[in-house]
Amino acid sequence: MLLGLALLYVGAVLFLNGIWVMGYIEDREISVINVFVGSLTLLISLYLAFGPAADAASIKAAAFTLLFTFTYYWVAWNRWNGADGRGLGWFCFFVGITVIPITFETFGAAVTGWDVWFGVCWASWAVLWLMFWALLALKRPIAKMTGAVCAAQGVYTGWLPGYLLLTGAIG
Repeated sequence: MLLGLALLYVGAVLFLNGIWVMGYIEDREISVINVFVGSLTLLISLYLAFGPAADAASIKAAAFTLLFTFTYYWVAWNRWNGADGRGLGWFCFFVGITVIPITFETFGAAVTGWDVWFGVCWASWAVLWLMFWALLALKRPIAKMTGAVCAAQGVYTGWLPGYLLLTGAIG
């Protein structure tokens, strides 16, 4: 259920960050959802890493979830301090490269349709983080495309699987 909870709100923040990057939300507003989802995923990660059932698998899940957490906090921080995002862009490069082997591992261990879908999610997130690297660190003019991909991924990698997990339709 924690995965469903996290994914539902990851879907919200990705969708909203996407439409923000496309210029439909002001900088002053986007911090709210990033701080909320960053805090939610931080709490989930802390529970997974240090809770009563913590084991190697849950600590690994916490470590990977914290990649999202830190990204959302950094987006919010940049909106408050007016940074140009280059540092965040390079962090996105680190995360995008880190997520590539996670993608292969997820596909390699896939047994169910959900497992395959989750592999597609990891692959999608790798592409998205690398797009943000190109946009923010390399200053490529791909804001509209990056925003559209981010918003779409909010639906198919976050909101939809999160909703289906929470309602018991999958998992």
